[in-house]
Amino acid sequence: MTEPANVRTVGPRPDESRAAGRYRALVLATLGMAVNFWAWSLLNPLGPQYRELLGLSPFALSVAVAVPVLVGSLGRIPLGAAADRFGGRIVFAALSAVAVLPVLFLAVFDSYPALLVGGLVLGLAGTSFAVGVPFVNAWFPPHQRGFALGVYGIGNAGTALSNFFTPRIWAAQGPVAPFLLVALLLALTAVAFLVLGRNAPTWRPATEPFWPRFRQAVRLRLSIDLAALYAITFGGFVAFGVYLPTYLRDVYELAVTDAAARAAGFVVLATLTRPLGGWLADRRPPHQLIVGALAVVAVGAVVAAFGPHMVVATVAFLAIAAALGLGNGAIFALVGQRVPASQVGSVTGVVGAAGGLGGFLPPIVMGLVYQVSGDYAIGLMLLSDVALAGLVYAVWRFGTRSGPAV
Repeated sequence: MTEPANVRTVGPRPDESRAAGRYRALVLATLGMAVNFWAWSLLNPLGPQYRELLGLSPFALSVAVAVPVLVGSLGRIPLGAAADRFGGRIVFAALSAVAVLPVLFLAVFDSYPALLVGGLVLGLAGTSFAVGVPFVNAWFPPHQRGFALGVYGIGNAGTALSNFFTPRIWAAQGPVAPFLLVALLLALTAVAFLVLGRNAPTWRPATEPFWPRFRQAVRLRLSIDLAALYAITFGGFVAFGVYLPTYLRDVYELAVTDAAARAAGFVVLATLTRPLGGWLADRRPPHQLIVGALAVVAVGAVVAAFGPHMVVATVAFLAIAAALGLGNGAIFALVGQRVPASQVGSVTGVVGAAGGLGGFLPPIVMGLVYQVSGDYAIGLMLLSDVALAGLVYAVWRFGTRSGPAV
């Protein structure tokens, strides 16, 4: 017996099911990135404790906290390509599971070499960003990708979670407790991606080998342009997230927990303004936002370099945080809007690696400058100079009404 023509089939329509799937994927990826970024930045807020426990110099400490940043940066290139090839679901699950191992190792280490080795492997967690971008990007239409990738960027808040909670858990429950908690969260993330994660219906695996796809990505003019700018915007975000607790303690003599909490506020603001940058970039030329953001960073760094009153310094650092977040959102809006879908993972790996590398050098430079001169002013002035150079580069490359070419 056939069903009457006027009887509607029960269940969601395909477009409703697609919408539910894309937002589930967005939430899952954002939370997964937050957990992995917490793991990636576990060592940052504990820097003062490690300096006392292991008798480290400022330069040795800056190297230790920068090592995970380096690995998390360079690793984005092959992991982004792997997401294009195998899909974000399985790669994100595998990455989260592997990251459990260095977290557990660092829970029991007792020497500086062990700290470096653990941090080296821990850096893999930072590659999660390059895995999640193509995973999320494939779910959304082009006119929504700037906002969607900006929301995904909220996963950067994992750095803030680490700055705020890690030293408090260390103080309340002992030095092993924060590592055990993060290991558990990573394991749950891996299981969640396997059980709940789905690749977008339109996603198709890339069939070319890694090296040809990598060469194609680096040959895109847009890849190189955005890599240079992301090295400044995201690099500045990572550098401040890594080194701000130590800076605040040295310059303003704050307690460890207070310095970590203020650094967490910096990260939270930069994270929350990232989706705003993506949303604005869906509605106006993204390169204009990038230029404005770099101008604010240049001015804010100069103000902070003079070691002003804590209130003035707070305003300067928060302005830098907001500008960096807007710039990051605008840059990846351009990736989602202008890069072919089959290359998003590879291009994200290149751009993301540049951003991570941009965060690797400043903590080392800051530590070395402080060790030699006893002051951070030179390091902050250098940051201002780099931001100004990026501003000039952005105006030169993207200074047309139509924006940058691929």
